[in-house]
Amino acid sequence: MRVGIGYDIHKLVFGKKLMLGGVEIPFEKGLEGHSDADVLVHAICDALLGAAGMGDIGMHFPDSDNAYKDINSIRLLEKTWDMVAVKFPHIHNVDATIFAEAPKIGPYRAAMAECISRALGIPSESINIKATTTEGLGLVGSGEGIAAMCIVMLGP
Repeated sequence: MRVGIGYDIHKLVFGKKLMLGGVEIPFEKGLEGHSDADVLVHAICDALLGAAGMGDIGMHFPDSDNAYKDINSIRLLEKTWDMVAVKFPHIHNVDATIFAEAPKIGPYRAAMAECISRALGIPSESINIKATTTEGLGLVGSGEGIAAMCIVMLGP
């Protein structure tokens, strides 16, 4: 068994779609980044890569490479899983937390889990997505950004 932890944070800006867990969420702002800036999917990618001892998302999909400009992060997750599955073909579980003051994440959790489960080829019941605020503290608490953290367990 191998365990990996992933974390990502991006700034909220006007004029971008908000993508979380591969799902477009209606909101007045979106996340700024080279790809679609889906912090949840990026955290999962980093957790998978970390568990496999394969570096991080920036190593494999650098923001200096235009091939990844505005890419749907679910595509990055699929590519990440393709690389990791060679070494560790079984995902036991994915447990993730989104940190955001707004919007409310609850109504979108099931759709996110389903999208992620399709990308990883695992049952959506193996994916747990939680959300919390930071009680007004820091970049997330001021409404300037959204962050996500994830842990995964891989096995042979």
